[in-house]
Amino acid sequence: MSNTEFGVLVTDELVEELNELTEECVDLQASRSEVVEAILTAYFQSDVDHEARVRELIIRRRKGTL
Repeated sequence: MSNTEFGVLVTDELVEELNELTEECVDLQASRSEVVEAILTAYFQSDVDHEARVRELIIRRRKGTL
C-alpha cells in the first residue's frame, strides 16, 4: 500500500485538538499525520453509511451545530 500526501485546511481549534491528541500518544512517537490516518481508517472501517454521515456532518458544520 502506498501513501499519498495532500493538503487539508482545518480550523485552528481542530489543529489544537489534533496536537493535544498527538501529544497524548507521545509514547508511540506518533506524528499528526499518523493520528489523522488512524482516525480516517477507523471511520472508513466502521459500519455506517459513509455518504449519508458525511453529508449530515457537512450540513451540521455549516449550520454551526457540530
